[in-house]
Amino acid sequence: MLDVAIIGGGAAGFFAAINIKYQHPNLKVAIFEKSKTVLGKVSISGGGRCNVTHSCFDNSQLISYYPRGNKELLTVFNRFNPQNTIEWFKQRNINLKTESDGRMFPESNQSETIINCFLSECKQLHIPIYIQKPLLDFHSKEDMSFTLFFENETVNCHKLVFTSGSSEFMWNMLKKKGIPIIEPVPSLFTFNIKHPLINGLQGLSVKHATVSCTFDKDLLKKHQLKKDQLSQSGPLLITHWGLSGPAVLKLSSIGARIFNDQSYQFSIQVNWINDSLDNTILQLKKLKESNSKKKTTNTPFTNLPSRLWESMCALLKIETKNWGDLSQNEINKLAIFLTESPFDVNGKSTFKEEFVTAGGIDLKAVDFKSMQSKQIKNLFFAGEVLNIDALTGGFNFQAAWSEAWIISQNIA
Repeated sequence: MLDVAIIGGGAAGFFAAINIKYQHPNLKVAIFEKSKTVLGKVSISGGGRCNVTHSCFDNSQLISYYPRGNKELLTVFNRFNPQNTIEWFKQRNINLKTESDGRMFPESNQSETIINCFLSECKQLHIPIYIQKPLLDFHSKEDMSFTLFFENETVNCHKLVFTSGSSEFMWNMLKKKGIPIIEPVPSLFTFNIKHPLINGLQGLSVKHATVSCTFDKDLLKKHQLKKDQLSQSGPLLITHWGLSGPAVLKLSSIGARIFNDQSYQFSIQVNWINDSLDNTILQLKKLKESNSKKKTTNTPFTNLPSRLWESMCALLKIETKNWGDLSQNEINKLAIFLTESPFDVNGKSTFKEEFVTAGGIDLKAVDFKSMQSKQIKNLFFAGEVLNIDALTGGFNFQAAWSEAWIISQNIA
């Protein structure tokens, strides 16, 4: 008879198992993983470097990076936050370093550092890890313990922890037990766009742009969104498929459900210079006065990449003109294009190897003081199995560490 069975050998599962065993050394704890390997997302996160957490130490600011679950996570982060994560790894001789954008990685720059730490801890704490062991079903018994059904084997346990990630099979299993599930949809994706402006410009980036989209009030209300939430700023990257970078990823995460509702067919506007239309017109007039005899293409506006600027001028058919020859109408059109470039989005692409979902266990069904199910006693949840997801930058892992730690404090 196990004391604690953990379903899912990912970040949340390992962190829960290790901390449970530290808090309660006498408990029998085991991890069950359906695939051949464990810690798959840890391995590929951050391009194989593992983006462990983010250097955000104000909990009220930290929760703003979570489009879903921010209110519930405030309770969780008040007990275990990025500072605690840094200390936890430091105690195991793993120092984390902070990059300019706030992302935190092991100093080794290798995911193996984190993976080896977890595997070493499990070995030291005598936590067995069963791979290729998919859970087929489970029953809760009258004494509030559980019977787990695997292929050719059953296992009994007192407490059950689901850290099974974004698994449709597991969500359906939990749904049959009365756990409410919010239908999962993709989050964190790039926009597929074909447009003459960006054709052939893949790899170019703009340091600070704003990407916006507009939907009618009823649709916004249906998805519990405010108009200003669908306008996000940050670096913008032109790719083979369209547009990516933090500005797009933030927008895709916040608008995950409304974009799914539109079958990923919608329109966006890009403000390439993050400035107002009126101010842009004034700046262009000054540029015209001071560079009247120079060709438009030879004098890029602000800090736009020269190739992007040339593409804009060509699209507006002013590439052969001198600044002094531009009419007021041409100045106005250029200003509009700089601040309100329209694009039609036609589909999405997964961001790198990372696939994040919006959806999972309804947060109303979870007591966030313990991470325990409100429907079934002694059943706990952590990680992507919950309807919690975050922007890119180490935030999804931080939620997993924090939720798993809460479980370890409350499971006895």
